[in-house]
Amino acid sequence: MATKRLSADALADELKRRIGHTFADSQRLQRALTHASARSSHAGVDYERFEFLGDRVLGLVVADMLLAAFPDAAEGELSVRLNALVNAEALAEIAEDIGLPELIRAGSDVRGLDGRKRVNLRADALESLIAVLYLDGGLEAARAFIHKYWQSRAQATGAARRDAKTELQEWAHQAATAVPAYKIESREGPDHDPLFTVSVKVGGFQLATGSGRSKREAEQAAAAALLVREGVWLKQGSAA
Repeated sequence: MATKRLSADALADELKRRIGHTFADSQRLQRALTHASARSSHAGVDYERFEFLGDRVLGLVVADMLLAAFPDAAEGELSVRLNALVNAEALAEIAEDIGLPELIRAGSDVRGLDGRKRVNLRADALESLIAVLYLDGGLEAARAFIHKYWQSRAQATGAARRDAKTELQEWAHQAATAVPAYKIESREGPDHDPLFTVSVKVGGFQLATGSGRSKREAEQAAAAALLVREGVWLKQGSAA
């Protein structure tokens, strides 16, 4: 992560050029984009408190956006869509889109981060930026930014159709504090062209079954069947 050492005013001007918002308090913006690892040279100024606020603002605006975009969606489906839009991976991608990583003030030990830690760093910085937008111009300023970068993602037809097993595991934990249990019910056909039927059970919910040409494919089908039956997902082809 190559960090640009910009003054507070230069940072505000650079972000205005990128996202179109005129910042009323450039010093606050600089504090919001200062990582804890830079405290030694910028004592006490880091973005953890801003991140806390930005996370809540983002969740509110995206939830409101989803309610408007999918008026017939069940709560379970809305939750899946929300999780897909506000998780660290999604935030890190948007942060990358606007070139935010290079504007974060961070210590030398953090600049070389990779993998999950780098994703989290970028996601946290974006939440901090959202907090500043909210403090700077109220909810409408934050909403304008979020709609600009999240609207197309929110309306994507596949937003709630990621990986069925992953979605089921997340939902199972929330709904039943349980882990999905898969079981092979049958295996038919020749070795070169088998057909597996798998069942999945979550807590006290009725099991669901699915079939596929591999064990994994059948597990995915079973997970999808349970998600559809419980109203977490709509049937493929149904209006979202």
